[in-house]
Amino acid sequence: MAGSSIDAADDGVLRVSGALVFANAAELLRRAGPLLTRSGPLTIDLAAVGDCDSAGLALLLEWIDLGRQRGVAIRYRNIPDALLGIARLSNVVELIAPSD
Repeated sequence: MAGSSIDAADDGVLRVSGALVFANAAELLRRAGPLLTRSGPLTIDLAAVGDCDSAGLALLLEWIDLGRQRGVAIRYRNIPDALLGIARLSNVVELIAPSD
């Protein structure tokens, strides 16, 4: 999974960097599993994400589902415009970027 990572920061935020694409989505899902166990809400920061495709959107949705199963509310910040565009086309933008 060259060039992509997901890391827990001291401030309780998960930071994702690199590409969110088909080639690495499964590996990022596997690596995120142990990090999606904290109690309370969890923020995932996507500011350092570069390339993304529909597999990246599927990954964000899967993280939300895993969070629900574990009682952890997942929120995203700094969602790349490309991912928001795919989410709008797929009619799921409110799932990853709910309006406040």
